[in-house]
Amino acid sequence: MKVLGVSGSPIPDSNTDRALKEALEATGLETEFIKLKDYNVEPCNACLGCVKTNQCVQKDDGVLLAEKTKEADALIIGSYTPYANIDARSKAFLERLYPLRHNHGFMGGKPGGAIVASCILEGSEMLPPAADMAVNSIKFFMMEENMNFLGEVKVLGNVPCIKCGRGDECKMSAIKMLNGPDATVESVGTNVFEKQPDAINSAKELGLRIKAALAS
Repeated sequence: MKVLGVSGSPIPDSNTDRALKEALEATGLETEFIKLKDYNVEPCNACLGCVKTNQCVQKDDGVLLAEKTKEADALIIGSYTPYANIDARSKAFLERLYPLRHNHGFMGGKPGGAIVASCILEGSEMLPPAADMAVNSIKFFMMEENMNFLGEVKVLGNVPCIKCGRGDECKMSAIKMLNGPDATVESVGTNVFEKQPDAINSAKELGLRIKAALAS
């Protein structure tokens, strides 16, 4: 049995990456970690050129990744939430799995899960529920492909403003939008996956649920 983990985060060794790897390790099975930044994956062109062959006609890495996903027994998607939803790389990857559904439904019955890093605290007033929106994008994809969605992991992430050098004075700073007008880069600090016990436990539990589902 093999579990495929796919991260849309472009940041090296990001919170998303590490949470995803925690879930993969918890399965105790053969795993493969894919970082989409290392691949060239265009979005679906809606041309239906894949209907007869179950393979996209575009000549990029999306064909390779779709084949890896087809061969895997389970799939975990890791995303972050630019503009309060699933990131573009993850979305393009999911779109390019469309060829696998024609006539055969190759993803049907496979267990899957979502790992999402978001800088917006759940329940924040006047801010979008970014983590929920990204989780739903992944969950509803899996639902439409007749997969067995086994749960999500929510990680508290960081805004780019903590590293841009202008986070304290920029009028568009997300630091102040999220934490109030007096917030600074120093006062907010950096959110780290390893210091979030609930997220760690959720990642391990997701991996164990996938292991159990495959064993049954």
